[in-house]
Amino acid sequence: MYPPFGLGVVTPTLELHGATDDLLADLLPVVRAGVADGPPYPFDDPMSLYEDGPLRERKWLQAIWRGRGNVRPESWRLYFVVTLGGRAVGMQDLIGTDFDRFRTVSTFSWLAPGVRGRGLGREMRAAVLHLAFEGFGAAEATSEAFFDNVASNRVSGTLGYRPDGHGWASRRGEPARLNRWRLHRDDWEARRRGDIVLTGVEACRPVLFIGEHGAPEA
Repeated sequence: MYPPFGLGVVTPTLELHGATDDLLADLLPVVRAGVADGPPYPFDDPMSLYEDGPLRERKWLQAIWRGRGNVRPESWRLYFVVTLGGRAVGMQDLIGTDFDRFRTVSTFSWLAPGVRGRGLGREMRAAVLHLAFEGFGAAEATSEAFFDNVASNRVSGTLGYRPDGHGWASRRGEPARLNRWRLHRDDWEARRRGDIVLTGVEACRPVLFIGEHGAPEA
C-alpha cells in the first residue's frame, strides 16, 4: 500500500531498506542508547535525538510517521534503515523539494556509535545518491554539515561535492556555522559506480509525483 517500503539499495557493504515499522523497531535500542550525546553535536534544532528518556523514542518515531503521511509534489522525504550483515545500524534519508521541477535532492543520515569510523557513512551516502541520480533522474544533490562535523564534510568532499558557501543554524540552542555542499550530475557521473543495485524504483515514481522528463539544464 506504500511503495516506498519496497525501495531498496544494495551495495557490496551494506543495504538501505524502506523504513517499515518492523525495521524502526530494530533501531529503537540504538536510539534509546543515544546517537548524539556529546559534542560536537551533528544535528540542527529541533531534533528528537537530542531529547532525554522515552520522549526521544516517541518524538523520533512520530517525526518519521508524519513524514510518511506528508508526501506532496512540492515536498517528500524517504526514510531508509541501514543494515549491515542484516543488523540495523542507522538511517539514511533522501529529501526532495519541488523535485519534479528542479530535480534537486538533499540527504540526512546517522549511524550507531559502535559502527562509525569504518567508511559506512560514505557508503550509505553513495547508495542513496545512486538512487537519486540513477533511479529518479536527479540533476544535483546538496548537503549541509556543521563546520566541526569532520566525518560528514569529508564524505561530501570524497564523493565529489563542491563547496557551496556557508550558513548558520542552532544546535542545542547555540548558533553554529554550517558548511554547504553541492554535487552536480556531471560530477556524480564521473564517479558512477557499477556495483549498486536498486529495487522498487518504478513503483515509487508516481507516489513521489516524479514524471518522466529529464533533468533541467544546468
